Amino acid sequence: MSDAGAIRSETELELDLEGLRFDDRGLLPVVVQHAVTGRVLMVAWADREALEKTLATGRAHFFSRSRQQLWRKGETSGNELRVVGLRADCDADTLLLKARPLGPTCHLGTTSCFEPDPCALELGWLAAVLGQRAGQPPEESYTARLLQRGVDRVAQKVGEEATETVVAALRADSESRLGSDGLEAARDALVGESADLLYHLLVLLQSQRVDLSEVAAELERRHHGGHRDEAEGGER
Repeated sequence: MSDAGAIRSETELELDLEGLRFDDRGLLPVVVQHAVTGRVLMVAWADREALEKTLATGRAHFFSRSRQQLWRKGETSGNELRVVGLRADCDADTLLLKARPLGPTCHLGTTSCFEPDPCALELGWLAAVLGQRAGQPPEESYTARLLQRGVDRVAQKVGEEATETVVAALRADSESRLGSDGLEAARDALVGESADLLYHLLVLLQSQRVDLSEVAAELERRHHGGHRDEAEGGER
C-alpha cells in the first residue's frame, strides 16, 4: 500500500484509496453492516472526499447523488454510524463498511433500511444456542447450571438484570443531559446491561419451553391489530 494512497485515522481505520475503482461519476457503492450483529443496515454512495472524511473522523460520510454533495450520516438526526472497519471487495469497486449505529439507521426510524423484519431483535441464533446449552452438563455451561436451579432463580436473575438496566439507562440519560464526556461509557454500560437482561429473559423462556418466535408473533399481532397499551392509553 502506498503512503500517498493510504489514509489512517485516529480510530485505526485504513484504506488504500488509490487502489479503488470509482465509476465515471467518481462514486462507488458502500454496503453498511452492523459490526456486532452482521445485519446489513443500508447502502449508500461515496466519493473520495467522503471516504477521506470517514477515515479521518471515524464517522460515516457519504455522497448524496440527489443533492450532489457530501453528507455525514446523522448530521441532522444524530443517528451516526461509528465506523469500526472499512474494506474493498475483490474488484475494488464496492466497499463494506462495518459500524456501530447510534440509533436507527433508516430515515423511517427502523434499525435497517431493509425492513420489515418479523423479528427485529434478531435473537433467534442466541435462543438456538441456549437450547443446545440446556442439554450440556451443568459443570460445563452457565446456562445449564442456571436452568438446573429452577425457574425461581432464573426469574430472580431477570429481575436483577432489569433493575441494573434501568439504573444504566438513567445514568446514560443524565450524562446526555449534562453533555458529559462520560456519555459513551454510559451508553456502553447500558448496552452491556441490556445484553445481560435479554440473555436471562431468553433463559427464562427456555425454562418454560416458550420459543422466541412465539413472542415475535405476538408482537407482530399487536402491531397489526392496533393493540392499545391500557396503562398509557395509546398504541404500541
